[in-house]
Amino acid sequence: MSRFWSRLTHELKPYVPGEQPRIAELVKLNTNESPFGPSPRALEAISAEAADSLRLYPDPQASALRAALATYHRVRPEQVFVGNGSDEVLAHSFNALLKHDAPLLFPDITYSFYPVYCRLFGIAHEAVPLDRTMRIQVSDYRRSAGAIIIPNPNAPTGVALSRAEIAKLLEDHPDAPVVIDEAYVDFGAQTAIPLVATHKNLLVVQTMSKSRALAGLRVGYAIGDADLIEALTRVKDSFNSYPLGRPAQAGAIASIEDESYFQQSRARVIEAREGLTRGLSGLGFDVLPSSANFVFARHAAHEGAALAAALRQRAVIVRHFAVPRIADYLRITVGTDAQTERLLSALSEILGSNT
Repeated sequence: MSRFWSRLTHELKPYVPGEQPRIAELVKLNTNESPFGPSPRALEAISAEAADSLRLYPDPQASALRAALATYHRVRPEQVFVGNGSDEVLAHSFNALLKHDAPLLFPDITYSFYPVYCRLFGIAHEAVPLDRTMRIQVSDYRRSAGAIIIPNPNAPTGVALSRAEIAKLLEDHPDAPVVIDEAYVDFGAQTAIPLVATHKNLLVVQTMSKSRALAGLRVGYAIGDADLIEALTRVKDSFNSYPLGRPAQAGAIASIEDESYFQQSRARVIEAREGLTRGLSGLGFDVLPSSANFVFARHAAHEGAALAAALRQRAVIVRHFAVPRIADYLRITVGTDAQTERLLSALSEILGSNT
């Protein structure tokens, strides 16, 4: 520890992202990246921006991108905020909207960046336990709350709430900001964006990293009442006025405009997820019902850490969380058919050698 660090730096426990290993012939199923490439139109638009214009700053308001997103989601441009991946959008949301006298509420099993943001920004928070089936129960949030944030579908479980359940949560907390983190919503859940029209306290955050296969471009956005968006913009412009470069803005717009490719790609992921679920169930795994591009599964006869280690020896990487309640689960990204075959074959070999 450096003596030059601030007290805050000493106290931080940073978020640990999924490993990006370099292993020969690796099957990488640990970071929920798309198994399929981005829209060809997006790639063309990104390439076109690799020009002399890169010497110029990008539009700090990302006006064209915000207009495209507004048209796509049937809202007004002033209801759209964009940032450098949904993680940055979420960070600005924590800073701008989620710090109040009463605690921020979120699930006890959820995106592990949330408690990191709370420590970074000094936000009092309470974790609300998932039920015995690893589901969020909206009724459990009927308590004092300064604000609420919930991923839908939840991560790492993949289990989704219905829009009606989100509406009930909003009705229970009309005076508290509610953020719904929809990183994986396109793979089978209902977006809460239509509720923005009638709930001024709702902010919906999405990303282009998952269903649009643009994780390397870093584009995230939020949709909500213009008052909430103004709060995010005030924080953004006090931190970094140019979070999205020219290639990112152009590529994101092209991806939005290529609806047919988007629908085909997400349908392929959903189909592959169902095949993965059937394969794991056939090997004796308990698989939670997923509406994401990953599954959360455990085997009653094997520890999660041991399975993850055995898979790694076979050049198959999945995500394991060594934390209470979910230590025996593996989070497995939906991959290509060939990757799924490699995974299931490796698991069959591992399970067979331990019986």
